[in-house]
Amino acid sequence: MALIIVFIFGLVIGSFLNVVIWRLHTGESALKGRSYCPKCKHRLDFFDLFPVMSFVIQGGKCRYCRESISWQYPFVELATAALFVMAYVISDFSAEGGLVLGRQLLILLKYWFVVSAMIIVFVYDAKHYLILDKVIYPAAAVAFFASPLLSGDVWWRGIPDGLLAAAIGGGFFLFQYAVSKGKWIGGGDVKLGFLMGLFLGVKGLLVAFFFSYCLGAVVGLGLVAAGRKNMKGQLPFGTFLAAGTLIALFWAEPILKWYLN
Repeated sequence: MALIIVFIFGLVIGSFLNVVIWRLHTGESALKGRSYCPKCKHRLDFFDLFPVMSFVIQGGKCRYCRESISWQYPFVELATAALFVMAYVISDFSAEGGLVLGRQLLILLKYWFVVSAMIIVFVYDAKHYLILDKVIYPAAAVAFFASPLLSGDVWWRGIPDGLLAAAIGGGFFLFQYAVSKGKWIGGGDVKLGFLMGLFLGVKGLLVAFFFSYCLGAVVGLGLVAAGRKNMKGQLPFGTFLAAGTLIALFWAEPILKWYLN
């Protein structure tokens, strides 16, 4: 029952993230105003807003203008719900499902926050080739105070690791940005590298970088082979950095143990 509740909660948050992604692009407030169809601008009723279910029932089309609804919406909702459940499962809860300590709840909330931030970065950069300061700066502020929670240590001992990782992540991309004069990567990648370090610490950052570059290479070569990109074509690297961050968030420790053994 707890997993079902968390899954439904994740669907709702995923639906809200879709609103945030859209309104970041239009410049509207994500907290004010009714939701509406991006195509015909018709306000959506309560029954149009059930995550995933409304998309399925309406056949993937707006109920008013019959234009197709982007698959982004159910994808984000389902991905958020699945990752929220995964975070709940790996958080340190008792066998009975109750919280052992208030700290476990904070850890879970941090997982959910990182998931939400990275999904926004993933989708927005994939669509618009842009990593917004409006996302990075607030997330970095939260990460600075919350990052030690996943280290399994007391709060203040986790701060140096997060700051060192942030310096490594931001510095790594800043060097590339300076050498290439912005041709290899964008300024948003520099800020995202800093944020990744705050979230993950040094070990997690290295895992995230590894998988980000692997995913970027596989997708990039696949697009070249399919004729959709040439070797000089751009890729939304923030999308792969966000995916690498999520991989490291959940599996950095077992991956490192497997590799070192």
